[in-house]
Amino acid sequence: MQQKARIQNVVIFIIMLALAVLFLSPIFIVLMNSFKGKFFISDAPFKLPDSTTFVKLENYTSGIEKTGFINAFGLSLFITVFSVGVIVLFTSMTAWYITRVKGKFTNTLYYVFVFSMIVPFQMVMFTMSKVANMTYIDNPIGIILIYLGFGSGLSVFLFSGFVKSIPLEIEEAVMIDGCNPVQSFFKVVLPILKPIAITVAILNVMWVWNDYLLPLLVIGSEWKTIPIAIQYLKGGYGSIDMGAMMAMLVLAIVPIVIFFLTCQKYIIEGVVAGAVKG
Repeated sequence: MQQKARIQNVVIFIIMLALAVLFLSPIFIVLMNSFKGKFFISDAPFKLPDSTTFVKLENYTSGIEKTGFINAFGLSLFITVFSVGVIVLFTSMTAWYITRVKGKFTNTLYYVFVFSMIVPFQMVMFTMSKVANMTYIDNPIGIILIYLGFGSGLSVFLFSGFVKSIPLEIEEAVMIDGCNPVQSFFKVVLPILKPIAITVAILNVMWVWNDYLLPLLVIGSEWKTIPIAIQYLKGGYGSIDMGAMMAMLVLAIVPIVIFFLTCQKYIIEGVVAGAVKG
């Protein structure tokens, strides 16, 4: 029996190792090619850099200069931080209200949020870009409101499931102590929501940081986030500075990988709690 269990563990380990290699190999290939000359990447993309192909940090310096990476990084950071902040704050408040105030209106509102999760972005993207232009929100501040709208469906769904697991008696106790509903939410409910709030933040950070289509449609080339800035490495007649592009992809990936590894333990915990509890 023990031998059978040991064999199963070995098989599972081998499968997990193979999957890890499979998923990490694209990142390794990008990192490896970021140190090659651009003429060698297409010829031997899977070959390790050697004395002939190695270019040290030239791809990084030229890519930063050509794309204006520093400004793009600052803009992406600004949009990501504030978009995720308003999503976490407002959707947690909305989910708390929907869960605690029972009625036809709140039930309908909840299902509207759930329905918004299944509406493809492509169905509304052109109309949305026109409306953004007409309402003067086609700028880095206005796009934060758009991210709030598109990110609210999943966030409200996860928060609602978690709020149901919070005993109502806790809120009633602080009400008796003199807290109003707003104070009750910020002093009691929001700290309890920390696991699912971190999960919602992680999911939205990865989405907003890597998003290409929405910033392109709303703020265009005037304000370049990192995904938009990288595309300017394409030259005329389809030529692409592959070395610089690989280097900029590495710089774009590193912050989000660090953030994910720092907070990954909360993802499964928060998703399971938000989807199952209650």
